[in-house]
Amino acid sequence: MKKAKTVLISGAGIAGPTLAYWLARYGFIPALIERAPALRTGGYVVDFWGAGFDVAERMDLVPALRRDGYKVREVRIVDASGARVGGFGMAAFRRKLHDQFLSIRRGDLAKRIYGTLGNRVETVFGDEIRALSEEEDSVMVEFDRSPPRRFDLVVGADGLHSAVRKLAFGPEPRFETYLGYCAAVFAVTGYPYRDEDVYVAYGAPGKQAARFALRDGRTVFFLIVSALDKPAIDAHDISGQKEVLRCAFANDGWECPQILNALDQAAELYFDAVSQIRLERWYRDRVALVGDAAFCPSLLAGQGSAFAMIGGYVLAGELKRAGGDPAIAYPAYQNHLKPFIEHKRRQAVGFARQFAPRTRLGLAIRNGLSRLLDAPLLGDLMVERMFADRLALPEYG
Repeated sequence: MKKAKTVLISGAGIAGPTLAYWLARYGFIPALIERAPALRTGGYVVDFWGAGFDVAERMDLVPALRRDGYKVREVRIVDASGARVGGFGMAAFRRKLHDQFLSIRRGDLAKRIYGTLGNRVETVFGDEIRALSEEEDSVMVEFDRSPPRRFDLVVGADGLHSAVRKLAFGPEPRFETYLGYCAAVFAVTGYPYRDEDVYVAYGAPGKQAARFALRDGRTVFFLIVSALDKPAIDAHDISGQKEVLRCAFANDGWECPQILNALDQAAELYFDAVSQIRLERWYRDRVALVGDAAFCPSLLAGQGSAFAMIGGYVLAGELKRAGGDPAIAYPAYQNHLKPFIEHKRRQAVGFARQFAPRTRLGLAIRNGLSRLLDAPLLGDLMVERMFADRLALPEYG
């Protein structure tokens, strides 16, 4: 098989630019294509730790990420009257994770990774892949707007709803496992309640509403709703998505009336089913997948961005090690990461249930367990067991 040099990467989120950075560093010629008209900003706040943090260190990103990020002091769970009924401080996390832990808006993380590329990587915004035709030693790619081009390799780093996965592997329902929840994220300016560096969450059976105060007077909200059947709402129907959330929280206490008022003001809304992507193989011939396109653990897993960076780093490294031969590099990439990802995926199912237990008893148990994270020794043990990454990153030179 012809050794690869040119690589088209679909998606300029987390995985795509990470992969492009390492490929360019190893002498490949990557190009990025992104269907959004510009780099996506904002988004929800993600906790960033583990092996993904190690990748960021190798990219010299950590000082900038610490400046952009937030040092969360506490996760506070409240009841309908606003009284604290659960939660924990973050001291045990920082201690057991060796201070390799920060919270950051996903868009800020993406911006920093993309900034490492400089002018070394061609990027096309506002376009997407429409067809792939694999040839003996290349892939002919047709685009929505640009003229067709030939590349040695194509990588789908285009998220949960990957167009590359659909074209090369088949329809999304074949690989999606819905976990029984929907999640929504939005941000507004001027929300009246602020608890600096505290993630405040209200829980009722089958749902959760949470807020976090950002800089510049903004507040980001994170809503979760249990739904046994996946809602049939168009991805572009913001009015329909808002109506689902209004119906879910219309009769709830705490700050839910004010949060719904803020929702009415929000010009942008992220709304999606909480799902996992499960593929037997993350590659086919000259096409591979990375990040959520290959192994989405779900929005509630907590490490999707870190996994995306790990995947980009390992895929680029294995291509370097194989001299650009995808027949060697792709299986090595999957073999190295899949046991780790499968373990984290199983954990993610449990995490999803903890965000929005469906019964009052489940809520009480969740709240009680959360308080144990503050207990001496026991909290450290729980953090070590549930959150530490047992993955040694390869050294590719």
